Amino acid sequence: MAVLEAERPAQGEKGAAMGMHKVEAVGDPWPLAILACLVWPAICTVPLSLTFETAYRYVFPASWYDEAPVIPELGPYGVADPRSIKPLGLVLGLLAVVVGQFFMICYHFLRRGSRLGGLKRVQPQVRDYDFSEGLQTHLSNPEGFVLLGGYLIGTWMLGWMPSSYYSFAGGISWKHVAAQLLLQDMIQCFMHLGEHKISTWVYQNSHKPHHRFTNPRVFDAFDGSLVDTICMILIPLVLTARLVPANVWSYMTFGTLYANWLVLIHSEFVHPWDTLFRKLGFGTAADHHVHHKLFIYNYGHLFMYWDKVLGTYRDPCSLAGKQFNKDLR
Repeated sequence: MAVLEAERPAQGEKGAAMGMHKVEAVGDPWPLAILACLVWPAICTVPLSLTFETAYRYVFPASWYDEAPVIPELGPYGVADPRSIKPLGLVLGLLAVVVGQFFMICYHFLRRGSRLGGLKRVQPQVRDYDFSEGLQTHLSNPEGFVLLGGYLIGTWMLGWMPSSYYSFAGGISWKHVAAQLLLQDMIQCFMHLGEHKISTWVYQNSHKPHHRFTNPRVFDAFDGSLVDTICMILIPLVLTARLVPANVWSYMTFGTLYANWLVLIHSEFVHPWDTLFRKLGFGTAADHHVHHKLFIYNYGHLFMYWDKVLGTYRDPCSLAGKQFNKDLR
């Protein structure tokens, strides 16, 4: 087991040389804090709106979808004829993530401009960047949308998803959404730990490119390597889909929550919901900054339960006034 964290990668961040700036902890007026928290239901706009009073039945012809689970007929090469697969669920799933990203980016734009209350940086070192440059970098990362989109399209249209995932019946099962989020994050946590600990070669050829960001910004979430995305996102997705018998709406809700939550924990700013999230054991931006700053703690992303069991959790409040800004609570 190699101790890889001693090798700290270069920052590689614009504005890293700007020095340490004192940032006052500014509280959020409660109306603005509530408004900011509405980004979460907004992220789920597509599945929430189409399952309300089974609205999808009035929007789409019944021939475009299946209410019952579908077992695709696989050919001799283990793939289905794409012409036999109805693509509506896939299209809506991709749309759900796109709409979720739109609302998440709008939230960050308003938050960054102090339009949703006062700002509190996680780390005192100011990382200056142009918003349009950050957005372009985020959207053009092949490790993110291209690879993930290819996975979703391929597994759906080739008939590789479990039969329940093709079913439109039943609406959103929040039990299945929670199970998918927990399982995905648990498997991702262990894959993440393995990338750090198995060997120097594994770390350098998978996760090290992402660790050049020791003071991450929200747009750094999918900026890593193809191997890293395959190991930490795609493999857990494959396993989670086979362990949770979700329908298309639960899968869609999980997908947009997962994709956007991963981005939000890379934010350079504390979110209005972070105090509550920390009490619940949910992952926050400060929790993930601990990992980017110290390398050997907080391998979980959405939840901190796994790190607390493994003894690898570090409370970001313990770094307040040191590496991090004061009063992160």
